Amino acid sequence: MPNQLQYETSPYLLQHANNPVDWYPWGEEALTRAREEDKPIIVSIGYSACHWCHVMERESFEKEAVARVMNENFICIKVDREERPDVDAIYMEAVQAMGVQGGWPLNVFLMPDAKPFYGVTYLPPQNWVNLLGNIRDAFDEHRADLAQSAEGFATELNLSDAERYGLKPADPLFAPETLEVLYRKIAVKADDEKGGMRRAPKFPMPSIWRFLLRYYDVTGNEAALHQITLTLDRMALGGIYDQLGGGFARYSTDADWFAPHFEKMLYDNGQLLALYAEAYSLTRRPLYKHVVYQTIAFAQRELLSPEGGFYSALDADSEGVEGKFYTFTTPELRQTLGEDYGWFAELYNLTDDGNWEHGRNILHRTETDEAFAERMGWSAADLNVRLDATHTRLLRIRNERIRPGLDDKILCSWNGLMLKGLATAYRVFGEPEFLTLALRNAFFLLKKMRDARNGRLWHTYKLGRARQAGFLDDYAAVIDGLLALYQATFTESWLTEADQLMQYVLTNFADPAEGADESDPMLFFTDKNGEELIARRKELFDNVVPASNSMMAENLYTLSLLLERPDYAERADQMLGRIQPLVQQNADYLTNWAALFALRVRPTAEIALVGPEAEAFRAELDREFYPNKVLCGTTDKSDLPLLQQRGPINGQTAVYVCYNRACQLPVTSVDEVWRMLR
Repeated sequence: MPNQLQYETSPYLLQHANNPVDWYPWGEEALTRAREEDKPIIVSIGYSACHWCHVMERESFEKEAVARVMNENFICIKVDREERPDVDAIYMEAVQAMGVQGGWPLNVFLMPDAKPFYGVTYLPPQNWVNLLGNIRDAFDEHRADLAQSAEGFATELNLSDAERYGLKPADPLFAPETLEVLYRKIAVKADDEKGGMRRAPKFPMPSIWRFLLRYYDVTGNEAALHQITLTLDRMALGGIYDQLGGGFARYSTDADWFAPHFEKMLYDNGQLLALYAEAYSLTRRPLYKHVVYQTIAFAQRELLSPEGGFYSALDADSEGVEGKFYTFTTPELRQTLGEDYGWFAELYNLTDDGNWEHGRNILHRTETDEAFAERMGWSAADLNVRLDATHTRLLRIRNERIRPGLDDKILCSWNGLMLKGLATAYRVFGEPEFLTLALRNAFFLLKKMRDARNGRLWHTYKLGRARQAGFLDDYAAVIDGLLALYQATFTESWLTEADQLMQYVLTNFADPAEGADESDPMLFFTDKNGEELIARRKELFDNVVPASNSMMAENLYTLSLLLERPDYAERADQMLGRIQPLVQQNADYLTNWAALFALRVRPTAEIALVGPEAEAFRAELDREFYPNKVLCGTTDKSDLPLLQQRGPINGQTAVYVCYNRACQLPVTSVDEVWRMLR
């Protein structure tokens, strides 16, 4: 008989609905049963594209004997970490406080009151069963000790950030010297031979390179630019990037960007779109344009829902084998490519026995198109023709295979990141299709994933049903995407929507101690109207996705400029002042904060465009790399503060460049704007 997960919409939970384990979703029913039956709780957390989650399911959760031990001795709860990041964050933090290396599947043991006392990640079946017996014996025979331990972890989780990290109110110091400290903290850990950071596995970590782009804009440090281009080149040419179909995998298992963990996540690809588009505007490298266009084509083809939202992820496995969909045996390649195999094998580093495991090849490169074509004595156009033909043949074969599983839930925050990526790509390349996708996505988010009754965002959507109150990262990413979309289109409704969401956040996510002398300007991850867990945390550290508070600080700053809201700027500065000592100590874990510090070292250009060519002028300005600006514009007139009482000059489009709300004389050409900016 299916367990209680059969009523869920999460693909990950539904994968476990027919396990013999008596799984419950996270919720009051399971927690009440644990209290009433006085049983310890297993909370097992994972996600649909998680390889080792699937392995543990096959080895343990699908086995009757293992399930019997779990069902008799525990209340068993399955959690999709992408659907409930609040639950995941609390118990991940608890497990790390226990001295356990975090990861997924995350299996945490709780007292009946939901306070944690032990946790592990993947275990082979016999080890898992042995642990279950030991945990149950400890619960029965040493209950008081476990309860004391659980209480200690719960107390630790409820420490304020001020207590935990010594964060205090302070004025931020936006100085070049501060920026150099942040840069050196990151540069010393960067891999200056292979790109990325000096570690394996290697994750793309877009916020690191976004910070370096802004640092380079301020300083012109060529070493920083080299580290950016080295990393972006190696990722785009490596196995972490799908050379045939586009899109990035979640991480590389090695230090060379060669062998990916093949799952593809929306949050990576949305952020990397924005990063590569912005890097192209600086470097004009054809490779970066190729990555943007091909990755958008991948997302449109494989992740876009009919309603305009983007699905969450593609699995790493197909037919139970990781990477089988994306890799080829040498005989397959020889048969398909014929006389083209020789040069193709040289370009993509193929070997007779396969360059990866089980005789399979991962397509990866070490040379750009231009370098390879020159070495072969071909023109770039000739190589492009050859690549198009060979890629088409291989994609035809690949598309006949059994595809990796699709996680077809739609997450608000990840769609916000994709919206920002699409809007940024449109601003740089001017491709109408990119704007069409961005507009569809924005309409979807505001129509399907916002509660019309109270303006609240929903976190997840599937099969026409939105559920789970939105978290801070949902608001942060959607506001960021809407601000980019406004600056791409000058459609003021997007700016209005962003401000309405911001006002909801400040009302419902702020610390209730706001106004006291020691009030914390950081925002809680959860809505005050949401479910009450054993702790209410604030997300500060940037990871594969930037921290929701760092995104909100930048949103506050941008809105303060576009709407002339000094209270927003004050809040952003309070956040930056409080976090600055932590950023200076741990810059590589707070790189999105560092990127905002880099913007604040110099005044931000507030650029107002008024007149019939406002859109054309905007397009010209956006094609060039200049991150420290905000744009607003109108073809006629507007009540926005930067546009009030400003109009064309003798019928010509006028551009007003302002700093700290002090404006220079208007000009009527983009060349004149660049002279003023530079």
